[in-house]
Amino acid sequence: MPGHKASESARRSQIVRAAYAIASRRGLDALTVRLVATKAGLSAGLVLFHFKSKDLLILALLDHVLATTTVLHVTADIARIASPLDRLLALLQVEMNRFASEPLRTRLFFDYWARGFRNPPIRMKMRAELDRYRQAFRPMAEQALAAEPERFGDVSPDGLAAVAVSFIKGCAVQSIMDPERFDIQDYLMAAQGLLGQLAPQPA
Repeated sequence: MPGHKASESARRSQIVRAAYAIASRRGLDALTVRLVATKAGLSAGLVLFHFKSKDLLILALLDHVLATTTVLHVTADIARIASPLDRLLALLQVEMNRFASEPLRTRLFFDYWARGFRNPPIRMKMRAELDRYRQAFRPMAEQALAAEPERFGDVSPDGLAAVAVSFIKGCAVQSIMDPERFDIQDYLMAAQGLLGQLAPQPA
């Protein structure tokens, strides 16, 4: 409508979405203010008005990526599963499928992870979010260990939660390394078998 001016939050979201469209396909190194402005249909000056610099835009894009990547989704169907271990395995399957089905988002996530080694603000954000994601598994891990103590022996809730996240991130890596031949069901069966062997079975 003539004369309509987008709110600041709407304009920032528009710019971040444009940045995501570029970075998810071409990588963070290809991201420029000019490209983002063109993709968003805005001027480079307006992009800089909202984000001040390319580095701040990259950090804002990271917030968007983390908000849509490291959020744990426990569906109602999973919550209704009686066995705590089966609930955990079902959640693993959902998360593995989610990461494997979003290769562009996953690739960008690991692009940020690599950049974090030389960029402290990115590294701190990534570590904080990954720790929060791992801690989100802890209640379900506690329930699985309490229900089957003889199976897991001295395994701790933190240890089981860390292993669960490792399976998911490993699945994500495999899905972007060899998307044509990666079999997520085969991967999940292997993960289930390993989870069942974390400690010696009772005699």
